[in-house]
Amino acid sequence: MTLRKSPQSVDALENLGRERLSPSFFMRDFLYSEVANHYGLRNVPDDPALALHAGRQLCTELLEPLQQAFGRIAIRSGYRSSAVNQRCNEGKHGCAANTTNYAAHIWDQRDAAGHCGAMACVVVPWFADQVEHLGADWRAMAYWIHNHLPYNTLQFFPKLCAFNIGWYEGPPQRSIHSYIQPTGYLLRGEPPNPAFAAHYAHFPAAQR
Repeated sequence: MTLRKSPQSVDALENLGRERLSPSFFMRDFLYSEVANHYGLRNVPDDPALALHAGRQLCTELLEPLQQAFGRIAIRSGYRSSAVNQRCNEGKHGCAANTTNYAAHIWDQRDAAGHCGAMACVVVPWFADQVEHLGADWRAMAYWIHNHLPYNTLQFFPKLCAFNIGWYEGPPQRSIHSYIQPTGYLLRGEPPNPAFAAHYAHFPAAQR
């Protein structure tokens, strides 16, 4: 099914939600938004075809491999419409400006370079438990992703050790930033490095 117009009926919204992005994920998994619910805004793409294309790359290239390695992952924030992201930014609810989030959380808008992309904020329950109960370092997951997945950007947050992970069709930044101590940038543009494996050597064998 090819969805060319923004859904304007319940049936059309249901059809959008049923669109499969990868073996484990459907578009509906990424449409929930507390900001949209609170302010009564539509969190629906203006360009469904572009959103679905970018979302499929995100899920296939990044989220499926994460889930295969660490078990079920939880989506904290996925797709955002321009209106929802703008309200989130203006309300200081933790969202960057729209221009920053084009080709990131705003899946159906290309960025200034003309590239598309998609981002989701996810929690890996297995790793969240490692952090909470065993004092694991967020950098272990960051280095694992850096060495194993074709991500564009990563950004880690204190609650549940959630992180933004993004796919991008242009040249990847391969940057990792954190609001967890030690804060700031961990890596910027570096290639995979086997030496980083020492940081996640305690991961179970299936996750290495």
